[in-house]
Amino acid sequence: MGRYVARRLVQFIPVILGTLFLLHVLSVLTIQIVGDPVRALFGENAPPEAILEQLRANYNLDDDCLEQTGNPCVRLFVDRLAQYASGDFGINFRGRSVAELFVERFPVTVRLTVIALVFETVVGIFLGVMAGLRKDKLVDNFVRFSTVLLIAFPVFVFGTLAQLFIGLELGLPLRDSERAPEWLGQMLTVTYNPEFPWLSLMLPGLVLGAFSLAAIARLTRTSLIENLRSDYVRTARAKGLTSSRTVGVHTLRNSLIPVVTYIGIDIGLLLGGALVTEGIFNIPGVGQLVFLAIQANDTPVILGVVTILTVVFLVANLLVDILYAALDPRIRYE
Repeated sequence: MGRYVARRLVQFIPVILGTLFLLHVLSVLTIQIVGDPVRALFGENAPPEAILEQLRANYNLDDDCLEQTGNPCVRLFVDRLAQYASGDFGINFRGRSVAELFVERFPVTVRLTVIALVFETVVGIFLGVMAGLRKDKLVDNFVRFSTVLLIAFPVFVFGTLAQLFIGLELGLPLRDSERAPEWLGQMLTVTYNPEFPWLSLMLPGLVLGAFSLAAIARLTRTSLIENLRSDYVRTARAKGLTSSRTVGVHTLRNSLIPVVTYIGIDIGLLLGGALVTEGIFNIPGVGQLVFLAIQANDTPVILGVVTILTVVFLVANLLVDILYAALDPRIRYE
């Protein structure tokens, strides 16, 4: 196992380098085509050229390659790698440290992702098991229909509907009521409240995890139905094992392997999907930070945040691969 982990950590290097280089090339091309981002910050009220030159030097935007369309500016890429390797992700166009901005907002996004992940995993697996054990029955038909409905709704549509019908129609009267507990009203709020860092993220978390819940439910159902037809299940039943033990201990364990694979990939998707959800619910997380950076063409923030999220995504997938061995003893890493 130790060798496998070490090998995977080494494999992180080309993935991170490739991601960084792609982002670097895209950002360089944007500057070469769109124009000087420093001058764009001031619009028509540009300061003297000497001040602009100083700002360009501060952000490493004074290289001649940025004026040559198609030039990848490899030297700038190497300088950025050295900067990132030292833990310095630079400063944004407002003078704030990118690392500080990320650390400030990342806990909010983590809480949102955890809520979505727990919700989609627990409810998705439960619905998938219920549907798989009752194939073509009423429960199965209901799960299949409802999951298709969830998949068909885009996040921004589902989020807007949740705000209108749950947050406003149901949550607002509860928050104004003296009889209703305060925590219930905050759990159904449509905006983030730092005084209730978990409760005020419940509704956005459910919206964020809705699509993945449907995918996990359908994946669990399909995998469970397939495993119930396996020889080892018939053997277990022939030996007199109860149905609950056969399903709970043997069948479900093997059925969860593809689900765990999906969840590992979904962690990165949730962090990325938080951009839309945080925008809808006005949540001050990493997604909102990236969205504002894209609007302002704030390249240091975009590159720094995406780099950190890439590392988080790779580590999450490594943990998922290690979890395989716990689910299936036949899987061994040497």
